Amino acid sequence: METMTDAEVFPAPVVLWSHPEDQRDGKPLLVLLHGYGANEQDLLSLADMLPGDFAVASVRAPIAMGPGFTWFPLTASIDYSLDRVKEASAYVLEWIDAIRVGHPSVTLLGFSMGMAMATTLLRQRPTDFAAVVGLSGFVVDAGDDPSFRDSELDGTVPMFWGRDQQDPVITPDKIDFTMAWVRKHVKLTKVLYTGMWHGINQQEIGHVGEFLTHEVLKK
Repeated sequence: METMTDAEVFPAPVVLWSHPEDQRDGKPLLVLLHGYGANEQDLLSLADMLPGDFAVASVRAPIAMGPGFTWFPLTASIDYSLDRVKEASAYVLEWIDAIRVGHPSVTLLGFSMGMAMATTLLRQRPTDFAAVVGLSGFVVDAGDDPSFRDSELDGTVPMFWGRDQQDPVITPDKIDFTMAWVRKHVKLTKVLYTGMWHGINQQEIGHVGEFLTHEVLKK
């Protein structure tokens, strides 16, 4: 698989929105983070199936990967460099910092690798996000890296984690680490689905909508 050179500079973020600019102010922000090899169009259709109270922004990952994009490179064994994960998270956080004014809250929703990104952003900014939604993904093993402020996550931030136990993409070691992490650090809503594999289904999106209504909009 491709890797990024040290000299490569990330492009300006490409973002698709559910609402035109003059209709976003004052709405809670929901940031969508797509999976490996996809793009910003991949998850935007979810906006029509989620509560309309949100201004939804779908962000393109910065590294070109085949016909799509990735947040960070993967090795042939589906592993990653923590430094590359941190570069990607800095990229997203800089964008969020620039546009969050005018939004009463920011919630993150990530699919697959996008879930790794969403949880990384939370771990680096434990007080910045109202909730996190992770779909068919994982949490990165950050070791003792001090930029991951896990000790400040005391189980009060709501997180939805949906997956299929037969998901053929996310490896068991990543699931085991994720399970241990979520149990310790977030207020977890975990739902298992059958026949979904490495994907998203309508039942799951219904559950996500209920979660967002209860944990973000009614707070």
